[in-house]
Amino acid sequence: MREDTPDDQTLAGHMLGPTGNLRAPTIRKGKTLIIGFNEEVFIQGLRA
Repeated sequence: MREDTPDDQTLAGHMLGPTGNLRAPTIRKGKTLIIGFNEEVFIQGLRA
């Protein structure tokens, strides 16, 4: 997503769960937004 910025509707589709709420967990660290749980990405994102 860094090279080809998605439109708002596409971005919302990735960020929102079936109930319309943000997927959990959601963490913002600087300019990085981590949504959902993937252990490898989660650990890497929190260390950076």
